[in-house]
Amino acid sequence: MGSTYLDYTIEIPELNAQGGGSSLDLGSIESGQNQPVVILLGWGGCSDKNLSKYSAIYANRGCTVIRYTAPWPSVFFSESLGIPALRTPAKKLLELLFDYEIEKKPVLFHVFSNGGAMLYRYIAELIHSHRQFSHLQVAGTIFDSAPGRQNLPGAVRALSSVLAPRNAALRLLLLCAFVVVVAVFRILLYPATRYVHASHYDALRAEASRWPELYLYSKADRIILAGDVEAMVRARLDRRVLVRAVDFTSSAHVQHFREYPTYYASLCLSFMRDCVGG
Repeated sequence: MGSTYLDYTIEIPELNAQGGGSSLDLGSIESGQNQPVVILLGWGGCSDKNLSKYSAIYANRGCTVIRYTAPWPSVFFSESLGIPALRTPAKKLLELLFDYEIEKKPVLFHVFSNGGAMLYRYIAELIHSHRQFSHLQVAGTIFDSAPGRQNLPGAVRALSSVLAPRNAALRLLLLCAFVVVVAVFRILLYPATRYVHASHYDALRAEASRWPELYLYSKADRIILAGDVEAMVRARLDRRVLVRAVDFTSSAHVQHFREYPTYYASLCLSFMRDCVGG
């Protein structure tokens, strides 16, 4: 299968070998072949170190875990212009299941913020439209602080957080460029392209999957509005998808696990057990 480089990390409990473009750690085996493959899709600017804390929830239960975060320029610039830059990495991530011969295991997605949701949108579309992936056994999807509608103040806050370690002048320049790009797209380009490339939020709302979904969000989130998540939940319920939503009330954007580690982990594992069994 395609061996083009993809900056991912995979943890396979029963193997001790490294694959192309990945680093591989070991987890402990809890049970047999029915343990799912969990694919973590990080938020914009997320480091693998950040994502590995969530990975441990599943790896310690014997799951195979794949971690990947889309490049932040693709999230904040290419996709904001309606350029489907994340479609290629979405396909490569699904191809990994065949590369590692784990395509027959149940698959659970754990998606963070709009950066992960954008990537997940293309993954879901490929599963429904691409013959190679149509037989994958998707067990369910967990959304953490996602998805949100086009929210410029929230997007600026998210990008500012990503750029925080950089020089102040460069950070200001990139933030201004982002605002201009988004403004130009919405005013000039969006009316002409909306029928060709639906917004990620609208695409996920109408997404064809029927596997269960868990939404973890907070009314204190200043980047992804709680109302957007709640509207998505209602839309998915209207499409007869089995949905559960948990409002953490006080935790900030993608900070629910940090603030409530035991409760968060229990929600994820309970959802996984309900979806996969055992």
